[in-house]
Amino acid sequence: MAVLAALSIAPAGGPAVGEEGSVGETVAQVVRIIRDSGLPYETNAMFTNVEGTLDEVLDLVKRCTEHVCAVAPRVSVVVKLDVRRGHPDALHDKVATVQRLIGNVGP
Repeated sequence: MAVLAALSIAPAGGPAVGEEGSVGETVAQVVRIIRDSGLPYETNAMFTNVEGTLDEVLDLVKRCTEHVCAVAPRVSVVVKLDVRRGHPDALHDKVATVQRLIGNVGP
């Protein structure tokens, strides 16, 4: 079963949050965990989208959350799942469909 997930996992307090409110270092560590998972992913300004099986994605969310829990007293986790059988590479196909429908061929 193919799953496309939008993940946002960040510290909410403690030393993992910089004086100016930056959480960039910890978020970069989470993206590194996602990258090292070997699953297809794309990071944007608000989320990291990742694709895999349901078990792979949920395990990855757990590992990323546990990592941030180790450096922050509170963690914000937002996860949105699109579960669809028979549609691999949704990470790219969904965007291509929208671009085709609005008449664009590129990003």
